[in-house]
Amino acid sequence: MFTGIVSDLGELLDVEEKAEGLRRLGIACNYDPDSIDIGASIACSGICLTVIERSRTGNRPSFAVDAAAETLRMTTAQSWRRGTPLNLERSLRLGDELGGHLVSGHVDGVTELIARDDFVDMAALTLRVPPALSRFIAAKGSVALDGVSLTVNEIKGDTFSVLIIPHTLRVTTLGALTPGARLNLEVDQMARYAGRLLDSTRLNEVS
Repeated sequence: MFTGIVSDLGELLDVEEKAEGLRRLGIACNYDPDSIDIGASIACSGICLTVIERSRTGNRPSFAVDAAAETLRMTTAQSWRRGTPLNLERSLRLGDELGGHLVSGHVDGVTELIARDDFVDMAALTLRVPPALSRFIAAKGSVALDGVSLTVNEIKGDTFSVLIIPHTLRVTTLGALTPGARLNLEVDQMARYAGRLLDSTRLNEVS
């Protein structure tokens, strides 16, 4: 589990194609490699990935993860290239502060940035949500975009908007976004389960 509070800005160092659609990703970070356990989960731009190696590349700490075919199909990881910046978050530990909202790192789909309005030190982003996910997004509800916990300001049809504060613009990849960018979207878990419960109730009523 994660909170959607980015703790480091990483960089993709290399991509290695493996058998059966598996892709190995080497990621530079600022974490002490000795503090990263093999098998630990790290959210990489919103995708929960398992550490399989840790090392140093030059003087830079780094770790490696494997992205399976389903992950590549469902997320923006398929388009990551060497130099791609990544929002990183270590997994939540019992007793840690829950600064954002509960995030699983299981991406629901990819959303596209269709407009950006910049204000003094802030930016409003408008995104198009995949049709199957629009019912899980509500004004004042939570979403995770590339692993960043955000509050939905407004939703209109198949679009929604979020307001990015100066700190978030500065310490995450969101500050450099331009229209046309694609982001990993995870809807709020409570909304997902509520939707599933409602579907089950309707199915029982019909049957």
